[in-house]
Amino acid sequence: MIIPVKWSDEGVLMLDQRLLPTEEKWLTLRTYNDVAMGIKEMVVRGAPAIGVSAAYGVALGARQFVGMDLTDFEDEIDYIGEVLAKTRPTAVNLFWAIDRMKRTFQRAKADGKSIEEIKQILLDDAKAIHDEDIESQRLIAEFGGELIENDSTVLTHCNAGALATGGVWGTALGVIRGAVKQGKSVAVVADETRPYLQGARLTAWELHEDDIPVTLITDNMSGHLMKKGQIQAVVVGSDRIAANGDVANKIGTYMVAVLARRHNIPFYVAAPLSTVDLDCPTGDSIPIEERDEREITHVKDVRLAPEGISVTNYAFDVTPNELVTAIITEKGVARAPYTESLRKQFED
Repeated sequence: MIIPVKWSDEGVLMLDQRLLPTEEKWLTLRTYNDVAMGIKEMVVRGAPAIGVSAAYGVALGARQFVGMDLTDFEDEIDYIGEVLAKTRPTAVNLFWAIDRMKRTFQRAKADGKSIEEIKQILLDDAKAIHDEDIESQRLIAEFGGELIENDSTVLTHCNAGALATGGVWGTALGVIRGAVKQGKSVAVVADETRPYLQGARLTAWELHEDDIPVTLITDNMSGHLMKKGQIQAVVVGSDRIAANGDVANKIGTYMVAVLARRHNIPFYVAAPLSTVDLDCPTGDSIPIEERDEREITHVKDVRLAPEGISVTNYAFDVTPNELVTAIITEKGVARAPYTESLRKQFED
């Protein structure tokens, strides 16, 4: 069972995903600034996992507050939230978790709770966020697994497995695990996902650990396999879904979706409702993170590209809703028109 982030008395524990698959190393992050670093530097990554980590970061910062004034405590919670919010702009789960923790603080304050009581209440809610994420994955696996046909091969892009969530199932890989649990024979094709190689390093590792057949390919090979009839479905995760069903996910997802449409292959997105941003009308409003050019020009410390060239390193792209066959959440399977089906899931 893979759980990439945990709470402990010493601090927040994170499995350092930068070192996988060659080394499994746990880091103990003892301050909220350490947690912010862990999110920004991709010790932990994946929208649901980032949300869980941020909640624990708020709880950790609250626990370490030493003042006696409730107003000062509230100011500290707001500041902690600001620090954490600056780490990864695209993953909406980050902001959702911070906002939820702030609301939890306000309710406890309104109820007349003491500072020490509020600290415990915040920790309890962070743990609840973690537990709820794992349960939502289980439901996503159940609903999504029903969409995968027996004896099929599924392509996935990036890593939307247990490592990208609170643990156990994952979102996109949860759908695959759900299909396997339902007794279906399923194989996976994982593209490498340049430049950070989440597919090669993380997805392939997770599936291999679970004894699920996985074949690794380069990012530019998926169209060829689709044309040869070797892919029956595509399942990906998401870092933010707009109200109209436009989907932000790891860079390269849009190309995979276009290829899937060209070859009449269903393109599924699996994500918890916390990834759906109803305040974001379309994908045009989703902020797209740009990362260090060294991720493209280097592999570890080895330079592959000539010095002095221009480099663009967008971490995400947006897939238009018309290319999405269905969006799988813990409330079920949403289909077009997504403006109606996604909003209805919030209301149910």
